[in-house]
Amino acid sequence: MIYDNHNRPITYLRLAVTDRCNLRCFYCMPEEGIKYLPKHQVLTYEEMERVVRVLARLGVQKVRITGGEPFVRAGLMDFLHRLAATDGLTDISLTTNGVLTAPHIADLAALGIRSVNLSLDTLDRERFRKITRRDELPAVLKTLDGLLSAGIQTKINAVVMDGQNTQDLIPLSDLTRTLPVDVRFIEEMPFNGEGSHYPILNWTHKRIVDEIRTRFPDLQKLPDPPFSTSANYQIPGHQGTIGVIAAFSRTFCGTCNRIRLTAQGTLKTCLYDNGVLDVRALLRSGAADDELTAAFLQAFAHRPLNGFEAERHSMQTGGSVSESMSTIGG
Repeated sequence: MIYDNHNRPITYLRLAVTDRCNLRCFYCMPEEGIKYLPKHQVLTYEEMERVVRVLARLGVQKVRITGGEPFVRAGLMDFLHRLAATDGLTDISLTTNGVLTAPHIADLAALGIRSVNLSLDTLDRERFRKITRRDELPAVLKTLDGLLSAGIQTKINAVVMDGQNTQDLIPLSDLTRTLPVDVRFIEEMPFNGEGSHYPILNWTHKRIVDEIRTRFPDLQKLPDPPFSTSANYQIPGHQGTIGVIAAFSRTFCGTCNRIRLTAQGTLKTCLYDNGVLDVRALLRSGAADDELTAAFLQAFAHRPLNGFEAERHSMQTGGSVSESMSTIGG
């Protein structure tokens, strides 16, 4: 196992296979979308497999496939089958918006995919259309039903946005009554291609919990598992659980065990950094595995203490925290 300079183990890789997406969510990108990477600037599946093998030898045990939307990239299932054969990996999961996922659920289950994070910000079709700028709620709900029927652990990720979907906090929480789902509410971040939508964040993790308690006053705090990004709760008698992720407040940085690799091959040791290593350049310059290993270890040895330190350094070096989450990688 490897540790960063703050003695945090690094065991979890979030791997973006594409920056492209078939939705245009309000909190992720402008209505006109973003300028997508040319194909030659995106890592090939073979390059990704090599990076995962090197990181697995260093102690990375879990890989979460993200995007963009992973299922817009051709050949994803074949890639997942090859990835599953990587020595050292014990957990492969993915994050999806659910629009294109349903036809692949049986294969995902057969492959042993442990969990799927499903982006779903509202159960109201018209609000869904306004938030995502696409009318795809029925497809997403079909995916939700399919995942649960297949016995795949499903987490619903809902970004809480002032004036957009705060009225959905209670209906989404109520899904846990009869469904074995983990509903996770996420503070909105400025990674939308435009910057922060609000002068201050009105819907903090504390306010989200307070709002849920107006309808479910007996909401109970659960123990949080190691390295959890969410504070976890359960309503007595409900099958599922509720989580609240302080993504903007950044209360979980002290136990962060994850790194990110963007679709263009940029290593991010913090969501808020500006990228710390050009892995694609190393791969395409002919670097051997031991050179890749040394470069990763050097990056891990200079990891910021938290998201605030990473953001300050990014701004000082000309970076920005307003790029699209589709570009960053989920």
